[in-house]
Amino acid sequence: MKRNSLTYLFICCTLPVSVSTFAQQLVNAKPPKLKSDGYKLVWKEEFNYKGVPDQTKWTYERGFERNDEFQWYQEDNAWCEHGKLILEARKENKPNPNFVEGSSDWKKNRKQAEYTSSSIKTQGLHSWLYGRFVMRGKIDIRDGIWPAWWTLGIKGTWPATGEIDIMEYYRKKLLANIAYMGEGKKDAWFSVEKNIDSLGGKAWADKYHVWRMDWDENSVALYVDDQLLNKVEMDKLVNQNGTGINPFKQPHYMLLDLAIGGKQGGDPSQTTFPARFEVDYVRVYQK
Repeated sequence: MKRNSLTYLFICCTLPVSVSTFAQQLVNAKPPKLKSDGYKLVWKEEFNYKGVPDQTKWTYERGFERNDEFQWYQEDNAWCEHGKLILEARKENKPNPNFVEGSSDWKKNRKQAEYTSSSIKTQGLHSWLYGRFVMRGKIDIRDGIWPAWWTLGIKGTWPATGEIDIMEYYRKKLLANIAYMGEGKKDAWFSVEKNIDSLGGKAWADKYHVWRMDWDENSVALYVDDQLLNKVEMDKLVNQNGTGINPFKQPHYMLLDLAIGGKQGGDPSQTTFPARFEVDYVRVYQK
């Protein structure tokens, strides 16, 4: 989700046959059964209430955050109703209280935001080391819309924190990404992209789907509807900054957000707003 360079490692159909064959084997692999794996539910958010997200579980991001995105994050765009979390992006002007004429900082040189949205996170409240993470949700795949469900490590400065994008979508691509610090202190990625049209396009996106991460001391595996998208062995994820630290052997907290435009999100100018990212539940299991 957070991207400051173009240091990507792609496992996709455009790569050599040996790699794409490996990727296809991953896709065809059957995920383990929950009961037989001995997982137990340790945290859940069912959103079965009305009003603001549970403040014992979630806090908010505010203002401009990352990636030159267009939206101003605020609390008003997140609420729960009918057993769902709603994150809503709106086309509306929001004055930037941090505006500085002539600043080179993108967060300060915009006099106002043209969009608002919301991002909630468990930072400072809940974090987990290993487990099975499950989210059922529905995403908007129109131009310029950038929903994500992802995690960050609790220690370090990005990308040395480690990042896992369990669900990310933009510009007709569903992504499953794992990032760490590569050489030269730049972000390095194991990234798999799946064209949304290959899944069914709008008809697919109009329905709810289940995203899942299985993360243990050996690997990180990312799924959608029990289809394996990306799996990376833990020993490939050590930060290349001389510390020998593996950022995926520390607790991570999760984020749910709906971004607009920016470096990756595409052009929202022809998209009708509001746009929504709807979440039915989020659950965490551990052994």
